[in-house]
Amino acid sequence: MQTRTLGDNGPRTSALGLGCMGMSALYGETDRAESVATIHAALDAGVTLLDTGDFYGMGHNELLINEALRTAPAAHREQALTSVKFGALRTVDGRFIGYDGRPEAVQNFAAYSLQRLGTDHIDVYRIARLDPAVPIEETVGAIADLVQAGHVRHIGLSEVGADTIRKAASVAPISDLQIEYSLLSRDIEEQILPACRELGIGVTAYGVLSRGLISGNWSRERQLSQGDFRTMSPRFSGDNLDRNLALVEALRDVAESKGVTVAQTAVAWVLSRGEDIVPLVGARTRERLAESLSALDVTLDAHDLDAIERAVPAGSAAGDRYPAAQMAHLDSEK
Repeated sequence: MQTRTLGDNGPRTSALGLGCMGMSALYGETDRAESVATIHAALDAGVTLLDTGDFYGMGHNELLINEALRTAPAAHREQALTSVKFGALRTVDGRFIGYDGRPEAVQNFAAYSLQRLGTDHIDVYRIARLDPAVPIEETVGAIADLVQAGHVRHIGLSEVGADTIRKAASVAPISDLQIEYSLLSRDIEEQILPACRELGIGVTAYGVLSRGLISGNWSRERQLSQGDFRTMSPRFSGDNLDRNLALVEALRDVAESKGVTVAQTAVAWVLSRGEDIVPLVGARTRERLAESLSALDVTLDAHDLDAIERAVPAGSAAGDRYPAAQMAHLDSEK
């Protein structure tokens, strides 16, 4: 397994991480046995970074990771790194109703995550979205206290803009920013990515396949189950979907010319953007995991990158990446 370091102050991780959210929430029905088997397959392949959130399935995802690590070989368990997001407030029916970044809330969220994960520390801890009522300096300061106490190893950020990144970094060392980055979501290239590089902060990129949209396996006829986030996603709706699938077909031509899949091309493109970027693949099955891991063997030369750029130019995606209500919570979009 290839490895990369999360910024100047973060841990050494596998070049690809496993995003575990879809094993518990937002993408329809899940299969617990297959989820555990997929985590085990990732660990077997040398993947060390497991990304989760305490609000994924209301704690279900952390308990799932706990189970997978408990039943994995000791050597794999010891190498695994947990990246945890916190702060999201939800109702019994699953609605998101805000974020809490108060220092006392940080302590509370961490205590519950440590219990569910069955560990004495979290490797990277970050608030999922900026709490507009609490300065980021206070939230990061509270995580720094957890680092000092040995409960957290590294401080991360999630979906924040360049100004917030600089404020956070003035308080304590930041390992990485977790943010959506893919061929369809490239806005971070303007200000956010340069700010991270200026400050020695790595990037863990989620949504590298745009929630399956640029996996090469999506079609307009696909039926989504109740509760699937994509039923509300602008990029999967109406004319936007048709326009985005046309981009996928253009990308398919590039992929087939190299003898690889669309998904492998899309993941390899994110890998090519810099050694300071670790893509998170949201595979829910061993089959999809294997396909994404094969992207590590795909080399994109200048000709390939030019062809990809022509197929999916920056800014060509149709529709926002979240519904309007959720876009309003993204400091990274302001």
